[in-house]
Amino acid sequence: MYNTIIVALDCSDTSEKVIAALKTLKIDSQTHIIFSHVLPEPTPDNDLDADRPQASPEQLYQEAEQQLLTYQSAFADSEIEIVSGDVAEEIIRLANIYAADLIILGTRGLTGLQRVIEGSVSGQVVAEASCSVFVVKTPQE
Repeated sequence: MYNTIIVALDCSDTSEKVIAALKTLKIDSQTHIIFSHVLPEPTPDNDLDADRPQASPEQLYQEAEQQLLTYQSAFADSEIEIVSGDVAEEIIRLANIYAADLIILGTRGLTGLQRVIEGSVSGQVVAEASCSVFVVKTPQE
Protein backbone atom coordinates (compact mmCIF):
# COMPACT_ATOMS: atom_id res chain seq x y z
CA MET A 1 0.00 0.00 0.00
CA TYR A 2 1.18 3.51 -0.74
CA ASN A 3 1.28 6.19 1.95
CA THR A 4 2.28 9.11 -0.30
CA ILE A 5 2.08 9.47 -4.07
CA ILE A 6 3.49 12.33 -6.13
CA VAL A 7 1.49 12.78 -9.34
CA ALA A 8 3.54 14.91 -11.74
CA LEU A 9 1.35 16.58 -14.35
CA ASP A 10 2.29 18.82 -17.26
CA CYS A 11 -1.20 20.21 -17.99
CA SER A 12 -1.30 18.56 -21.43
CA ASP A 13 -3.38 15.69 -22.81
CA THR A 14 -0.88 13.37 -21.13
CA SER A 15 -2.23 14.52 -17.75
CA GLU A 16 -5.57 12.83 -18.42
CA LYS A 17 -3.78 9.54 -19.08
CA VAL A 18 -1.74 9.91 -15.88
CA ILE A 19 -4.92 10.54 -13.87
CA ALA A 20 -6.57 7.50 -15.48
CA ALA A 21 -3.55 5.40 -14.46
CA LEU A 22 -3.74 6.77 -10.91
CA LYS A 23 -7.38 5.69 -10.70
CA THR A 24 -6.37 2.10 -11.54
CA LEU A 25 -4.23 1.86 -8.41
CA LYS A 26 -5.59 0.49 -5.16
CA ILE A 27 -5.54 3.62 -3.04
CA ASP A 28 -6.94 3.61 0.46
CA SER A 29 -8.35 6.61 2.31
CA GLN A 30 -5.06 7.21 4.16
CA THR A 31 -3.00 7.59 0.99
CA HIS A 32 -1.80 11.17 0.63
CA ILE A 33 -1.69 12.34 -2.98
CA ILE A 34 0.26 15.40 -4.10
CA PHE A 35 -0.66 16.70 -7.55
CA SER A 36 2.35 18.61 -8.79
CA HIS A 37 3.29 20.77 -11.72
CA VAL A 38 6.69 22.24 -12.49
CA LEU A 39 6.82 25.56 -14.27
CA PRO A 40 10.03 25.62 -16.30
CA GLU A 41 12.35 28.50 -15.54
CA PRO A 42 12.50 31.11 -18.30
CA THR A 43 15.39 30.55 -20.67
CA PRO A 44 17.11 32.92 -23.10
CA ASP A 45 15.57 30.86 -25.94
CA ASN A 46 12.14 32.19 -24.95
CA ASP A 47 13.30 35.69 -25.91
CA LEU A 48 13.84 34.50 -29.49
CA ASP A 49 10.11 33.89 -29.88
CA ALA A 50 9.22 37.58 -29.50
CA ASP A 51 6.93 37.39 -32.52
CA ARG A 52 4.70 34.81 -30.78
CA PRO A 53 2.35 35.63 -27.92
CA GLN A 54 3.80 34.52 -24.59
CA ALA A 55 1.81 33.68 -21.47
CA SER A 56 2.99 35.48 -18.36
CA PRO A 57 4.38 33.41 -15.47
CA GLU A 58 1.30 34.39 -13.45
CA GLN A 59 -1.02 33.15 -16.20
CA LEU A 60 0.87 29.86 -16.47
CA TYR A 61 0.66 29.43 -12.70
CA GLN A 62 -3.08 30.12 -12.66
CA GLU A 63 -3.75 27.69 -15.50
CA ALA A 64 -1.75 24.95 -13.79
CA GLU A 65 -3.42 25.64 -10.46
CA GLN A 66 -6.89 25.46 -12.00
CA GLN A 67 -6.19 22.10 -13.63
CA LEU A 68 -4.60 20.63 -10.50
CA LEU A 69 -7.53 21.78 -8.36
CA THR A 70 -9.87 19.96 -10.73
CA TYR A 71 -7.93 16.71 -10.28
CA GLN A 72 -7.59 17.26 -6.54
CA SER A 73 -11.35 17.49 -6.05
CA ALA A 74 -11.72 13.78 -6.90
CA PHE A 75 -9.31 12.61 -4.17
CA ALA A 76 -9.98 13.11 -0.46
CA ASP A 77 -6.49 13.35 1.07
CA SER A 78 -4.69 15.38 -1.57
CA GLU A 79 -2.99 18.68 -2.14
CA ILE A 80 -1.30 20.56 -4.94
CA GLU A 81 2.28 21.76 -5.37
CA ILE A 82 3.32 24.15 -8.12
CA VAL A 83 7.02 24.87 -8.27
CA SER A 84 9.46 26.17 -10.85
CA GLY A 85 12.81 24.88 -11.95
CA ASP A 86 14.25 21.88 -13.74
CA VAL A 87 11.30 19.52 -14.17
CA ALA A 88 12.98 16.21 -13.27
CA GLU A 89 14.94 17.70 -10.38
CA GLU A 90 11.84 19.32 -8.90
CA ILE A 91 9.78 16.13 -9.15
CA ILE A 92 12.52 14.22 -7.35
CA ARG A 93 12.87 17.00 -4.76
CA LEU A 94 9.13 16.91 -4.02
CA ALA A 95 9.25 13.12 -3.68
CA ASN A 96 12.08 13.48 -1.16
CA ILE A 97 10.34 16.26 0.80
CA TYR A 98 7.13 14.24 1.11
CA ALA A 99 8.94 10.89 1.54
CA ALA A 100 6.87 9.56 -1.35
CA ASP A 101 6.45 5.85 -1.93
CA LEU A 102 5.56 6.36 -5.59
CA ILE A 103 5.89 8.95 -8.36
CA ILE A 104 3.48 8.82 -11.28
CA LEU A 105 4.29 10.76 -14.43
CA GLY A 106 3.76 10.62 -18.16
CA THR A 107 6.20 10.44 -20.99
CA ARG A 108 6.16 12.49 -24.17
CA GLY A 109 6.81 9.39 -26.25
CA LEU A 110 10.16 10.56 -27.59
CA THR A 111 12.36 7.90 -29.15
CA GLY A 112 15.81 7.58 -30.64
CA LEU A 113 17.77 10.70 -31.46
CA GLN A 114 14.95 13.02 -30.48
CA ARG A 115 15.01 11.57 -26.94
CA VAL A 116 18.79 12.01 -26.74
CA ILE A 117 18.69 15.60 -27.96
CA GLU A 118 15.71 16.82 -25.95
CA GLY A 119 16.32 14.68 -22.88
CA SER A 120 13.81 12.60 -21.00
CA VAL A 121 12.27 13.82 -17.77
CA SER A 122 10.77 10.41 -17.07
CA GLY A 123 14.11 8.69 -17.72
CA GLN A 124 15.92 11.01 -15.33
CA VAL A 125 13.25 10.55 -12.65
CA VAL A 126 13.40 6.76 -12.98
CA ALA A 127 17.20 6.84 -12.72
CA GLU A 128 17.45 9.25 -9.78
CA ALA A 129 14.33 8.82 -7.63
CA SER A 130 14.65 7.00 -4.33
CA CYS A 131 11.15 5.53 -4.62
CA SER A 132 9.19 3.58 -7.20
CA VAL A 133 8.22 5.37 -10.41
CA PHE A 134 5.18 4.59 -12.54
CA VAL A 135 5.68 5.98 -16.05
CA VAL A 136 2.52 6.24 -18.11
CA LYS A 137 3.50 5.77 -21.73
CA THR A 138 1.69 7.92 -24.25
CA PRO A 139 2.03 7.56 -27.99
CA GLN A 140 4.13 10.10 -29.86
CA GLU A 141 1.99 12.55 -31.77
